[in-house]
Amino acid sequence: MTSEIHPDSKILLGIYRRASSIKQNDERFREALRSGRLAATYYSPRGQELIPSAIAVELRDDDYLVTIYRGVHDQIAKGVPLRNLWAEYAGRSTGSCKGKGGPMHITHPAMGVMVTTGVVGSGLPIANGLALASQIKGDGRITVCSFGDGASNIGAFHEALNLASLWKLPVVFVCQNNQYAEHSPYRLGTSVERIAIRAASYAMAGVTVDGNDAVAVWRAARDAIARARSGDGPTLLEAMTFRFFGHVYGDQSEYIPKAEMAAAMERDPYPRFRASLISGGHATEAELAAIDAEVAREIDDAFEFAMQSPWPEPAELLRDVYAAEASA
Repeated sequence: MTSEIHPDSKILLGIYRRASSIKQNDERFREALRSGRLAATYYSPRGQELIPSAIAVELRDDDYLVTIYRGVHDQIAKGVPLRNLWAEYAGRSTGSCKGKGGPMHITHPAMGVMVTTGVVGSGLPIANGLALASQIKGDGRITVCSFGDGASNIGAFHEALNLASLWKLPVVFVCQNNQYAEHSPYRLGTSVERIAIRAASYAMAGVTVDGNDAVAVWRAARDAIARARSGDGPTLLEAMTFRFFGHVYGDQSEYIPKAEMAAAMERDPYPRFRASLISGGHATEAELAAIDAEVAREIDDAFEFAMQSPWPEPAELLRDVYAAEASA
């Protein structure tokens, strides 16, 4: 059972700032794609902003994150510099992977973002490897591994949970259950009512929370992170949520019943959280507007930095491929 401690205003505003950045970056990414100023594969996280924001606020900069190709919100929440993020999306040499990784392979070790994988489910065993290294070194780091509900049906999910529990690895497995695996509804691909139920099979803690409730996610994450850091082993944390703009940019979500989508968007967690901060006395409208404006300026700067950055040189095709650079 998660603790009932209440987050203070500093924590709540830390969550809000991250969520605002995720939402505004998403709006700018989609606008840049529509206008033709950016050409990239893009996976909108709209509707899922609060989950990584409420988790990241409890993490250290040097804690590890492993996420998936739909994980731009995880990357922003963990602190990937926006300049490097946008430049990578734009394929420029100043990107986090020198423009060679693209949206599906964002990394930034300085903030603990070690792997963004394009292979469904493959991040879980990688997360175990990072967690094992921390355990052996005794460096106090924990690893958060983020994935979708569809990945829980991949063999690597079960293998990773079993091993993490057996070795009591300092890892938190976060399933952002948006109820659709690409274009397939949850009920057509998964036999259990909730993903977190599967934790019992591996003798690990498992909890399902409302992913649209920032405080509920924060409480569950706080407990899971403390458990991992203290040596008590992993947690499977399932956050129930919904995605608003399809699996990938351009997907019109025609497979989602219109009433279901309308109901989900009516419960949009971002404005509700924002309103709760004001009604709860944690911030005024003016203070939140100031945060939003600061975030907007950061995005403006990152976008212009990316657009003005150079393309990679042809020599980069052979660099970072072999242990020793190949001669021309």
